[in-house]
Amino acid sequence: MKHLYNHSLEELTEYFQTINQKPFRAKQVFKWLYTKMAFDFDDMSDLSKDLREQLKQECVIDTCLISEKQVSKDGTIKYLFKLADGSLIESVLMIHDYGRSLCVTSQVGCNMQCRFCASGLLKKQRNLTAGEMVNQIMAVMKDTNQRVSHVVVMGTGEPFDNYDEVMKFVRIINHPQGLAIGARHITISTCGLVPKIEQYSHEGIQTNLAISLHAPNDEIRDQLMPINKAYPMDQLRQAVKDYIKETNRRVTFEYIMLKDVNDTLVYARQLAHYMKGLNAYVNLIPYNSVDENGYQPSLHDTVEEFKSELLRLGINVTVRKEHGQDIDGACGQLRAKRSGVK
Repeated sequence: MKHLYNHSLEELTEYFQTINQKPFRAKQVFKWLYTKMAFDFDDMSDLSKDLREQLKQECVIDTCLISEKQVSKDGTIKYLFKLADGSLIESVLMIHDYGRSLCVTSQVGCNMQCRFCASGLLKKQRNLTAGEMVNQIMAVMKDTNQRVSHVVVMGTGEPFDNYDEVMKFVRIINHPQGLAIGARHITISTCGLVPKIEQYSHEGIQTNLAISLHAPNDEIRDQLMPINKAYPMDQLRQAVKDYIKETNRRVTFEYIMLKDVNDTLVYARQLAHYMKGLNAYVNLIPYNSVDENGYQPSLHDTVEEFKSELLRLGINVTVRKEHGQDIDGACGQLRAKRSGVK
């Protein structure tokens, strides 16, 4: 069965040609999927009955079933989806002043083993297809009856470990005849796969890049993020510098604030030194505690002092607004619980 969300307009056009249909049929179906939000072939009223019946036999639209849903008092919604093969994945919808942002998962499980992260509690089982990533957006829009305006690929998994499917996903949701989510409203986060950052710099698409840094030096990053042993911070910085030069795009460095681990003023100064000369800014992230790893969030005053020190040293910095504190807000938390990880 063809999962329609997994196909670009060009691929749909080729498919319709193979079943002896004219190319414009692909545009009709693409419009039904993304503009008219059709989840049933019978709704596609400008297609012949015979064609609709053929599509029912050969294709499927929606493969994401809502297995569980948690709604926070701040409006954040965490979804646990069940895929066609029974795999469980998460997405998180966050409400901002500028729009509705969906945090999308790119893999079932994760092999990066970041020590503070709930996603790595369950090892990677497989990559998601582009269609399964698109389907997360469509299922949320169907459930809420509201448009998703921004997408961050920051859910479970390392997006650049599923590079080709993530790039395909970005192009499908960015397509002007589809969801038409602007490239600058799409952010891809990586823990630092240097060769893929280099490849990404040549994609020619104006999406945003976020680097999960979370440490001011190699010693701490080695402890928190095993990927640093393969691609140390100097290599990562050079890749980011080259990316900025190639794309003229500003980069975000994500930095989770962990109590007594990476949150002193000395570390703020080390981080400022690391970032000096880069067109980048720091996003300080209040930590959602995960019972299994023992890390604790930095105190509010500590976060503010760290921020002030970065600003004093000329580094642009923001503190991420906390979302979903009263639900299983951290990446992978809900899935881990439902999969029996204690």
